[in-house]
Amino acid sequence: MCGICGELRFDGAAPDMAAIRRMSDALARRGPDDAGVFQSGPLAFGHRRLSIIDLSAHAHQPMVDTMLQLTLVFNGTIYNYRELRVELLTLGYSFFSEGDSEVILKAYHAWGAACVTRFKGMFAFAIWDQRRGQLFLARDRFGIKPLYLTQTGQRLRFASSLPALLAGGEVDTTLDAVALHHHFTLHTVVPAPRTVLQGVRKLLPASSMMLNPDGTVTEQVYWTLDATRPDKPLSEAQWLDATRTHLSEAVKRRLLAADVPVGVLLSGGLDSSLLVGLLADQVSDLRTFSIGFEDVGEGSEKADEFEFSDQIAEHFHTRHQQFSIPNAEVMQRLPEAVAQMTEPMVSHDVIAFYLLAERVSKEVKVVMSGQGADEVFGGYFWYPKMNSTQGTHLERFSQHYFDRDHAEYLQMIAPAFQVSDVTSELIAGELAKPHADEFLDQVWRLDATTLIVDDPVKRVDNMPMAWGLEVRTPFLDHELVELAAHMPPELKLKEGGKFPLKAIARGLIPDAVIDRPKGYFPVPALKYVRGSFLEMMRGILMSEACIRRGLYQRDYVDKLLANPEAPEHFTRINGSKLWHLALLEWWLQVHVDPH
Repeated sequence: MCGICGELRFDGAAPDMAAIRRMSDALARRGPDDAGVFQSGPLAFGHRRLSIIDLSAHAHQPMVDTMLQLTLVFNGTIYNYRELRVELLTLGYSFFSEGDSEVILKAYHAWGAACVTRFKGMFAFAIWDQRRGQLFLARDRFGIKPLYLTQTGQRLRFASSLPALLAGGEVDTTLDAVALHHHFTLHTVVPAPRTVLQGVRKLLPASSMMLNPDGTVTEQVYWTLDATRPDKPLSEAQWLDATRTHLSEAVKRRLLAADVPVGVLLSGGLDSSLLVGLLADQVSDLRTFSIGFEDVGEGSEKADEFEFSDQIAEHFHTRHQQFSIPNAEVMQRLPEAVAQMTEPMVSHDVIAFYLLAERVSKEVKVVMSGQGADEVFGGYFWYPKMNSTQGTHLERFSQHYFDRDHAEYLQMIAPAFQVSDVTSELIAGELAKPHADEFLDQVWRLDATTLIVDDPVKRVDNMPMAWGLEVRTPFLDHELVELAAHMPPELKLKEGGKFPLKAIARGLIPDAVIDRPKGYFPVPALKYVRGSFLEMMRGILMSEACIRRGLYQRDYVDKLLANPEAPEHFTRINGSKLWHLALLEWWLQVHVDPH
């Protein structure tokens, strides 16, 4: 797990090595163990390393294979690298290191751009083919590893974070009006390739890009998710057996592909508890970690799930640590989290992951987490609501998911940034794509391949990597997701959702954890829009910078500030609309205004 960056010149000039070093410095927290740069003709790479596999200097990056004339920078983990290495050895390749990075190099030489279809893992990488003068970029199927791009007529730059590209300089920071519409409609999700800045784009998940010496660019999507029923129907028992087999294999892959101990972020919910149950027999001294927050007072909603995480830790005899965070620390540390955000994100989980990762990174370098299970196996409360709603597929989706309707958006955003209802157009197009049998198949495919990439997956990479902590997500193993996508929706929704996971957990983890209501434990300092949190947002939205930017219509801002906890001022999935506005403005002031 690392931070990568690079520049390819199209105009015959040498790469800007000072810009490479600035970008690399901005990525330093992602890779605290080693650093390197490489330059060859029109191409330069920078790399920051977090040592997980092959801890020796042989795995230093940028990794140069002088015999093949290939150079690599890589962020992520290839879980099946040992199997691929054996196959490549039989093809006559020899290796100078023991890790997954060199396997990517040899695989690219052996199979070209198609090598990505053989990788089981999370990755973003760049390969410079000195012989052909070609640069190859690729990103994993679910975009777990980020890859941001900025391009002019003279050069292309890439990096693992958007702020790193800004550190390189010469980026068009004009706001993208279409991206803003997505941002404020989809809980700050801006689907690739867009970002809120016109000058920065993201490589699509499950895609690759080849840049040729003549300046031509070839992009290819190498994987899509089929959400249709199998030709031969499976019984419920067969579906459950397949789920157990695939998930167990996914967990095993993520455990074995590490030369350092692997822990678990244990929330106390079904998903992370199931991971602990599957790992308990394989790890003699399993480390587990939980976070909770200070309650706001007697009778308030409980702000931790220690009751359940403690049960799991005791049941499986893990070496468990729980961290209870006072609300004062949340507010004090919030500016740090915003400063580390690669894109603006409003979820309370962002600050939770930031504070948890700080503590966990002092204990281990790698953890597993349950992210993705709800999207893949139908765990969120809005799925049954969508399913029972009448109307077009877009209407059924938007009524339970969109943060605000287009009419309200036009009341919020200043005329200079107004566009047509582009998010409805985007979502309708995604839902209508072929190879999905039922409406919920379309929804879950959209979630897994598009929406999850720029919400939970992004924060699970972004915030822990700010502390040099790698998070692995077994529920996003692509073979497990493919299996789940073929399942009948009624199987997933049985017993309130995620039935296949509940069923395979029976007898493995305590029933009290399986049968508890789904937890949405809050970060109270951010859930209740009052006190110091409200005053902070008021200061941001009334600041000279915000008014000068002219992004929001002031009467809309005033209405939210006058009654921030009015029911209509929360989104359909219970987010604060005021926080949405304040967070974007805050992020722009921190990351864009100084540049």
